Amino acid sequence: MGGQPLFVLSDDSERTSGKDAQSSNITAGKAVSESVRTTLGPRGMDKMLVSDDGDVVITNDGATILEEMDIEHPAAQMLVEVAETQEEEVGDGTTTAAILAGELLTQAESLLDDDVHPTTIVEGYHEAASLARDAIDEEVLDVALDDDKLVQVAESSMTGKGTGDVAAERLARSVVDAVRQVETDEGVNRANISIQTQTGASSSATELVQGVVVEEDRASEEMALSVEDASIAVIESDLEVKESNIDAEYEVTNVDQLNAAIEAESDQLRQYADDLAEVGADVVFVDGDLDDRVASYLVDHGILAFEGVDSDTVSSVCAATGASRTGSLDTLEADDLGNAESIRIETFGDDELVFIEGGAAAEAVTVFARGGTEHVVDELERALRDALDVVTAALDAGGVVAGAGATEIAIANHIREESAGIEGRKQLAVEAYADAVDVLPRTLAENTGMDSIDALVDLRAELEAGNRYGIISEGQTGVVDDPIEHGVLDPAAVKEEAVESATEAATMLVRIDDVISAS
Repeated sequence: MGGQPLFVLSDDSERTSGKDAQSSNITAGKAVSESVRTTLGPRGMDKMLVSDDGDVVITNDGATILEEMDIEHPAAQMLVEVAETQEEEVGDGTTTAAILAGELLTQAESLLDDDVHPTTIVEGYHEAASLARDAIDEEVLDVALDDDKLVQVAESSMTGKGTGDVAAERLARSVVDAVRQVETDEGVNRANISIQTQTGASSSATELVQGVVVEEDRASEEMALSVEDASIAVIESDLEVKESNIDAEYEVTNVDQLNAAIEAESDQLRQYADDLAEVGADVVFVDGDLDDRVASYLVDHGILAFEGVDSDTVSSVCAATGASRTGSLDTLEADDLGNAESIRIETFGDDELVFIEGGAAAEAVTVFARGGTEHVVDELERALRDALDVVTAALDAGGVVAGAGATEIAIANHIREESAGIEGRKQLAVEAYADAVDVLPRTLAENTGMDSIDALVDLRAELEAGNRYGIISEGQTGVVDDPIEHGVLDPAAVKEEAVESATEAATMLVRIDDVISAS
């Protein structure tokens, strides 16, 4: 090139390479991990997140915290994706996954300082992750997943998430009842469980509705507030005066012509109500517009109607009642009607909620969650959603293991035992992985006010004695005890997914040695 420099990147591009790039990525990942570390466990603390618009979110749910944070660093964003993946796959364990990923990066940083090649670290981490999955399989409890065990799984998930110790068991029982309602021979149909929140009462007022709860207003205040043994029609069209596709003008020369036109229009609208009454509908959900005059005619027939119903509500109503969507009132037949034992409307402040219970299809249930404020019901909704997901995971994906850090201690011990048979520097990475797993029970101990080193020593001693002990919250602090006796159980799938997602994120970041960014 004649000795002239070759410029590949534009002047406004920035490039960080080598150890500087690795250090930058690892530091960013660790920072994200540390941001959620204090939220882990039953004594975990909450975070308050305030947006530019002044919106406030108060939560200790790892996925919500990371989602609400305005994270720009691409490496840090990968840890956010870890939490998102964990949430999508199993619904809980997001904080665990983020903390584990951060500690894997911390251990990798020490190995890099000792001149262990990144590829060696990656290979060691993947081998250790395989050993971790084997350990989890060995820790699965040989117990029948009856309702009492599932209540313990749900309660373990919700504890520390603002539900309160007293309300947690009641909420957990509602969660299990909801899952059992939609359980089939093929598994749990999680999509048929919905959560409806409403402020104005304590969380102990939360109830399970055998059907769906939707937020809709009656088309007329003169309509009934309840209907028993209701036949339900779902119409996906407008019930108003039909408009011509032709741009035409009509000349009215006398009052009789005007009255005739008005009467014809009224007849058309009255026919809508007559047709619904004739087919036997007691309640109608219309996704389009409903003319006021049609509403008044429906009142005359004693029909309860809702207009402007969105697609999600239509789907929920159909799932609960067995009603068929009808594109036009002209094609509506008796077979298209759904059925519910009762439809009742309750008023909460300015909101009207429609309770559709005892549907003929009986495929949908709703957890009707109550709370004193918007922040409380938002956090309660997150806790219930996690509990529903973990109970589903326990039934569908591999049973349960001891919680409270007991399984993590067993995982770390198994990895250390197997690392003795691994040759070369890869052994260092495998041992470092075991040290990273130890951060989870250590963090639980810290968050309960215990000395983390003493707690870790006691846990390892109990493991050597053949006991699967964990960190149990008791009073204002914690103790080392048997989590199974205390009813602290976690789905094995949550542990496996945390290991998988944390390992993938950490190894991806460790392999990066060049960061090129353009303005």
